[in-house]
Amino acid sequence: MQSKNYVLFLSITAALGGFLFGFDTAVISGAERDIQKLWNLDDWSHGMAVAVALYGTVFGALFGGIPADKFGRKNSLIWIGVFYFVSAVGSALANDVNTFMFYRFLGGLGVGASSVVAPMYISEIAPAKRRGQLVALYQFNIVFGILMAYFSNYLIGTANLNEAWRWMLGVEAIPALIYSVLILKVPKSPRWLIAKKQDYEAAREILTRTDPEGVDEAMELAIAESKEIRGKISVSALFNSKFRKISFFAFLMAFFNQMSGINAIIYFAPRVFESAGISTEDALFSTIGIGVINLVATMLGLYLIDRIGRKMLMYIGSVGYIISLSLMAYSYFGGFIPPQLLPYFVFGFIASHAIGQGSVIWVFIAEIFPNELRAFGQSLGSFTHWILAAVVANVFPYFANTYGAGNIFAFFALMMVLQLLWVFFRMPETKGKSLEEIQKELQKSHV
Repeated sequence: MQSKNYVLFLSITAALGGFLFGFDTAVISGAERDIQKLWNLDDWSHGMAVAVALYGTVFGALFGGIPADKFGRKNSLIWIGVFYFVSAVGSALANDVNTFMFYRFLGGLGVGASSVVAPMYISEIAPAKRRGQLVALYQFNIVFGILMAYFSNYLIGTANLNEAWRWMLGVEAIPALIYSVLILKVPKSPRWLIAKKQDYEAAREILTRTDPEGVDEAMELAIAESKEIRGKISVSALFNSKFRKISFFAFLMAFFNQMSGINAIIYFAPRVFESAGISTEDALFSTIGIGVINLVATMLGLYLIDRIGRKMLMYIGSVGYIISLSLMAYSYFGGFIPPQLLPYFVFGFIASHAIGQGSVIWVFIAEIFPNELRAFGQSLGSFTHWILAAVVANVFPYFANTYGAGNIFAFFALMMVLQLLWVFFRMPETKGKSLEEIQKELQKSHV
């Protein structure tokens, strides 16, 4: 029982980076219109001001694996907390759009690096039979952060504060500081100690506390894997014949995640609701509904991921995506469905994402790469996720105004049909297997 509580504490602490990730991602939705008015931004500049944090996540994801590999997962998590704190304070105090974008970019670096390091750290300390649930705590914290951001925006936005948007952004400094202090209490990753430092004694001591039943097998397999590929691994290994298929799995998981349109909805939710004739105050309140549904569906996904598996959750999410996105598109095309039903279709979309892609993506990418290559592989998946997230958020206002939201949502629905086909024909199941067992199976089947 003690080991269960200990590994849960470590997982929750590391996953708090996900809370800051979610808060930072969603908090801009309450501030973006005030920023546009304050600095007289056109559609393109406005999109850039909103998306600049996402461009920061691209660089954070692309390079976040390097310090995680060289200096360790724990040290990287500490610096991520510092980046979140400085970004929150700086963006809240910004007096011009360029300063604002600099600090938002800095926060984006923290988000991108967090999406690499936190799931990787949790996957490396967790027992095989609980790994899906524990890594999914990261996603749970993301959606909890999104909910808290929407709730915070609603409270601040209806309190008639002067320059309320500054308070919306600045309040993130509080959880960022708490996270930075808590992360000091977690140990180093045992699999990083084995793969990079050959410190078997320290690794065994940590695994004895986090996975007492599987410590001997985990040590034996991790050491064998480390000896087999030590010195042969660089980022280029992601694309050699042995690991190319695994890298492609990570790429496609992240690609389809963003081609669902999830960040377009999260970032511009109030505007989407207002386009259906809902008042500004009700639109802000409706975003809280998004946050609540996201949280509840994520909790369900977290409960099911180690019970029914990753693939089944992806099936459920894919079908839900296709139905909800098609209904959203049709409502914009002026069919028999009244626009007032649009929020309910959005809620269905959010639930589909949370139970499917949202619950699975960080678990799956953190599982499929070997210990020596995991930092680079996690960076590849996270980089793909964030470069597409940045592009989608940046161009969404332009494309929605130019081609109509209905066409955009129809495109997203088509992409989710392709995701469903990929899950059915190609996606492997990783439920209940140790990281090293997953490697054996993937290497055995590689072509």
